[in-house]
Amino acid sequence: MAASTEASGTNSALALQAEILSRPITENRRMADVIRALAIDAVEAAKSGHPGMPMGMADAATVLWTRFHKFDAAAPHWPDRDRFVLSAGHGSMLLYALLHLTGHAGMGMDQLRQFRQLHSAAAGHPEWGENPAIETTTGPLGQGLATAVGMALAERILAARFGKSLVDHRTWVIASDGDLMEGISHEAMGLAGHLGLAKLTVLYDDNHISIDGDTELAVSDDVLKRFIAHNWAVRRVDGHDPDQVAAALTAATRSRKPTLIACRTIIGFGAPTKAGTAAAHGAPLGGPEAAAAKQALGWTAPPFTVPDDLAAKWHTVGERSAGTRRTWLRRLATSNQRAEFERAIAGKLPDNWGEAMAALKQEIADSKPKIATRQSSQKVLETLLAATPELVGGSADLTGSNLTLVKGQGVVAPGNFNGRYIHYGVREHGMAAAANGMALHGGIIPYTGTFFIFTDYMRPALRLGALMHQRVIHVLTHDSIGLGEDGTTHQPVEQLASLRAMPNMHVYRPADTMETAECWELAIRRTDGPSLLVLTRQALPALRFDPAPNLSARGGYVLAEAEGPRRATLIATGSEVSLAMEARAQLAAEGIQTAVVSLPCWELFETQDAGYRATVLGTAFRVGIEAAGGFGWERWLGPDGVFIGMQGYGASAPADVLYKYFGITADAVVAAVRKRPGNQ
Repeated sequence: MAASTEASGTNSALALQAEILSRPITENRRMADVIRALAIDAVEAAKSGHPGMPMGMADAATVLWTRFHKFDAAAPHWPDRDRFVLSAGHGSMLLYALLHLTGHAGMGMDQLRQFRQLHSAAAGHPEWGENPAIETTTGPLGQGLATAVGMALAERILAARFGKSLVDHRTWVIASDGDLMEGISHEAMGLAGHLGLAKLTVLYDDNHISIDGDTELAVSDDVLKRFIAHNWAVRRVDGHDPDQVAAALTAATRSRKPTLIACRTIIGFGAPTKAGTAAAHGAPLGGPEAAAAKQALGWTAPPFTVPDDLAAKWHTVGERSAGTRRTWLRRLATSNQRAEFERAIAGKLPDNWGEAMAALKQEIADSKPKIATRQSSQKVLETLLAATPELVGGSADLTGSNLTLVKGQGVVAPGNFNGRYIHYGVREHGMAAAANGMALHGGIIPYTGTFFIFTDYMRPALRLGALMHQRVIHVLTHDSIGLGEDGTTHQPVEQLASLRAMPNMHVYRPADTMETAECWELAIRRTDGPSLLVLTRQALPALRFDPAPNLSARGGYVLAEAEGPRRATLIATGSEVSLAMEARAQLAAEGIQTAVVSLPCWELFETQDAGYRATVLGTAFRVGIEAAGGFGWERWLGPDGVFIGMQGYGASAPADVLYKYFGITADAVVAAVRKRPGNQ
């Protein structure tokens, strides 16, 4: 039955393709055929890739880029440009062809010839940083869509702050069936519809094909009805009819809701036997099919060659908004907000920012608060939000637990984007991706909030944020068995190790209020990657009373040196640093001198020179203490060290009961040191 259905679908697609090819050839078709030809050529040359989507969406993309998308190829960093996100990142040749044809520097024909090859800007999936006009890394389906929601939200927040004369642009997305199958699409579209992000438009490549075959193998939901339920405007068009696409895009620019345009397309359009089939999705067409496709399209130019007349038309498209940009530059030059706007877009912190943090740390040193580090974080946020207007936060329905909202911050709501706090709802994955989008957009430093355990829901977006070197801060509370009665499902064990394993991710686990302030300071100063602030539910004693320098900046340091030759070094993070201090005092009373090392950020400690690390860790017997799994601790403890922490999952009970039950106590540390020969 499935095979006959697929055959029927193929025959139907080929019949429709024949009808479309018989239509009069328009300028839009000729310009779209350039994209198709380049996609065929690049995938054939690479011997891998996804030709089908670029071939199918070329007509709709041509309408978007030639008539609606506001950009200037000569100025890819123009702050008020429209943002274009190819969420269906597997169809990357669509984007690369558009960038090449419109005259973007760094995407010449040589790059297209090197598609999917080492060091080519034309990577297999679009990668942020490889070319200035690639707005975000895409490929993991659904994430581009959710990232675009963050971009559209950033535009609205900045427009509320700086006004329409400086911030007035749209966000365009091309998404696939697969994007809309992913669960994150529900989260992202629900948030966008709730907030009424009317300047967000998604062109859905409704080609009914995924890798396994016709999408009816796996899905039968009505996508348009789903988006209507999410408070979106929707339209269905023939994706190969430029007039229908243009009419839908025009309607989108007038809508008071975000818009989904379902573009019914034929994947691999032009291919004589593979069009409309999964065979066109993720592999080269093959020489004979590629040649026959070009013949069907009437394309006679050699591979990687664009006829002069079409090259000129496309180059004009790249210059279409140059006048708009010059007019905008004149407005910026005369704006009384110019300096502040340029500072925010450049990602520079305000001049008085350091003074505010210094005053806060002095106050912490004087008051010596005994509070949970989540409360410490809120205390820091009160200072940071007052000193940093571009800092915008939110939580995934855990505001009162994460303590991520402070008095006077103001809440973003439908039709009101003057606030600086976003209620994301229970949408952790969508929240993290949207935060990436806000950071990518520029002008905003986003932070999020949830329980540490729910980083499991956020992980794909955390990874992309790290891969793209984005300045995003994630406030993650309830970090261990210390959260108590909520039990095993909510108690992180393996999360610290797994996130520390993620390249370019800084994981901070501060031990008290002073370290929390220091870690926030490091996170907000960091411009080349995301930071995780892993914080406690339970109160912790004050351990540090020196406001300067920022000792956490080195990742680890000696909090308390031994009062004599070291017999052991106790190394801990977060809430377990105070346990180490208790153990140190008990051991000192027995004449066993130990040092305590606080290790709030392993990643920073690893970057210190070997001499510093050796001095901090010492040569004595080492004990590691952390209410988490021990994976990774061997790098600090050496072959003879002992780890005191979790060996499995937690349990439901009060925190103090759990610490005793699992043997994470000062007495356990003392016992481990005593067992060492010479310490009995």
